[in-house]
This record gives sequence, C-alpha cells and structure tokens, in this order.
Amino acid sequence: MNPKQFIGSEAQTTYTEAKAIILPIPYEATTTYRKGCQQGPDAIIEASDQLEAYDEELQQETCFKTSIYTCEAIADTRKNPHLTAEEMLEVTTNTVSELIKDGKFVIALGGEHAITEGVVRAYHQLLSQPFTVVQIDAHGDMRHSYEGSIYNHACVMRRVLDMGLPTLPVGIRSICREEAELIKTQQIPVIWARDIYYDRDWIQKAIAKITTEKVFITIDLDGLDPSLLPGVGTPEPGGLNWYELTRFIREICVNHQVIGCDVMELSPLSDSVVSEFTAAKLVYKLIGYLSL
Repeated sequence: MNPKQFIGSEAQTTYTEAKAIILPIPYEATTTYRKGCQQGPDAIIEASDQLEAYDEELQQETCFKTSIYTCEAIADTRKNPHLTAEEMLEVTTNTVSELIKDGKFVIALGGEHAITEGVVRAYHQLLSQPFTVVQIDAHGDMRHSYEGSIYNHACVMRRVLDMGLPTLPVGIRSICREEAELIKTQQIPVIWARDIYYDRDWIQKAIAKITTEKVFITIDLDGLDPSLLPGVGTPEPGGLNWYELTRFIREICVNHQVIGCDVMELSPLSDSVVSEFTAAKLVYKLIGYLSL
C-alpha cells in the first residue's frame, strides 16, 4: 500500500515516473526544548492536500510539470523509540544514495535537524564535484558536541564541515561562544538575520559567497520568523519572512544547480495548522523553483 502522497490526489504518479521524491524521516531523539518534530513529516504531507496545484508566482501547476512521489517513512522513532543516531544516519544515507542512483531529486522531511548529516553524506559519497550546503536556520548548529553527543541536532552543521564541504549559514541569530570562535577561525561566511533586516542587497551578497556550481539546501524551519511559523522546537525572534526566503531560494535555483534539499524541525501545534501549511507550501515552492 502506497503512503499518503504529497499534494494528494492532485497529482498521483509512480516512483518510476517521478522526478521529485518526498522522503519522510520522522526521527526525534535529541530535541532540547519543545518536542514533537517526529510528527512533522506527516503534518506537512497532510497539509499539502490543501495546497492549490496552481502557483500564481510561477504561473504553472507545478505538480503536473514535475511529477512527485512520496516514499514510505524511514528512521521512524514513533515506531522504534530506541533507534540510535548511528542507525538513523546509516539508513538515511543508504536510502538517499539509492534514490540518487535512480536519478531522483530528493526532498527529505524531518524530524530533527541531525538527520541532515545522513542526507548530505549520501551526496558527498556519490558526487565527484564539491557542493555548498546552504543552511537556512536560526541557530548555528556548529557545536562539536552537545549534551554528550556529536549527533545532537545542535551539531549537525559541524558534522557537515567535518566532511570538508563549504557552508553558507543564512538567517542565523543564535550561537554560542564555541560557534562564534569557529566562524571566525574558519572564516565561515554567515549571513546574519540582522544583515537581512538592514541590507536590501543581502541576497546578491549571499549568492556571491557560494563558490561551487552545485548546492544542497537544508532548511530548519526556525529560520523563519516565529510570528509566521511558530511550530518549531526552539523559536527565535527576528527570522526571515516568507518573501525574503522564497526570493532567496529562487535566486539559488536560477544561479546554481540545486542537487537536493531538506525541510526540518516542524513541531506541529495542537490548535493551529499555520505552521504545517506554510511548510508544505515551502516544499511546493522548492519543487516549482527547481523546474525553472
């Protein structure tokens, strides 16, 4: 039996026909404030059924231009609460590797941000060319370890840096001293949230800092301002608004080859559907921009 499909009955397709693959990864083990992100993938997929197929910005029915298929969930801590980080990373890397080999564009849905290490590792192992990991996030996520684990969600971008990949953190507005020193010593080109607020040319300056043709985009949803998307584990004031984020992603897709992406850390609220609907629309926008 097929899993519930992203954008539902609007565009049913088979795995063989699909260009874009939605990969739910409802893994949660290291969240440190508000929990619930293991419910994020299902909530996004459920909300996507309410999306309009027609994108007024792109003037197209994206789901009919780029066929989409939703895979069965992997690394599901709702079913296996004792799943270790190492096991999650192994199954994630192996699954994404097989999807890449099949020529699919992968959009992973989390789950906590620690998942991104496994997704990026698959591309790193298979691609001969380097690529930049563009990180939309409120937090640096560059600690060496946190709460006794190097696989904590607060360490995921440090693990990406350990792979030798360049990164571009965007929307950052919360870091620790260790991360501040790392940014300085490694000269990591951070686009701070305050830069976005005060500098009208921030997108052009950010794009200019990407030195590779290929790009992977990882989106921690707390990168958006919590007044727009409150359903996250650790909300931080002062984030990106909808049009800043989507304009930036569109410019990346126009100027670079986006090889894959993920959308992480949705923690649904019990009395609102705003966060999951916004996240679902963001995923749909990503697919639309990739078709340009």
